[in-house]
Amino acid sequence: MLKRKYAILVVDMLNDFVTGALKCDRGLAIVPKTAELLRGARERGIPVIFCNDAHLPGIDHELKLWGDHAIAGTKGAKVIPELEVCASDYIVTKRRYSGFFRTDLDLLLKELGVDTVVMAGLHAHMCVRHTAADAYQLGYDVVVIKDATDSFTQELYESALVYFKDTYGAEVTDTESFLALTK
Repeated sequence: MLKRKYAILVVDMLNDFVTGALKCDRGLAIVPKTAELLRGARERGIPVIFCNDAHLPGIDHELKLWGDHAIAGTKGAKVIPELEVCASDYIVTKRRYSGFFRTDLDLLLKELGVDTVVMAGLHAHMCVRHTAADAYQLGYDVVVIKDATDSFTQELYESALVYFKDTYGAEVTDTESFLALTK
């Protein structure tokens, strides 16, 4: 079996999603494990890519449904400080749910030689799901870190995990197991 080439995709772990306009207490709960995942990935040379909402005020279609959030250039659109964005990390801004939709994420992953995306962040049933869908459609294997992803409710979260497995053949694991596998 060929060795996998991973990249961590951290979706929307932004001030507005964790503590701001679209605050999610469940999002706050995954911060410690997400930080642990990122530290471990960096130590192993696994690329960390933040897929961040960066909306244009009064223009982006998504704002009609969710209201103003993660407006480009604002504090709300910045990665939460606990995740300590490093110089070696990449940031891909997005204006829709998927980190791939009209961004250069696929090009970046290809140039990094990645074949497997490791999903973390918010919301498992929405932005993480749409990013994983596009990853799968583009031929990437998908791993979901269950203690570094979440949704607004337990029901939405659990249904997303089932969907990842059943629809994309995703491997669902936790931070500790993933980091042990990649030592």
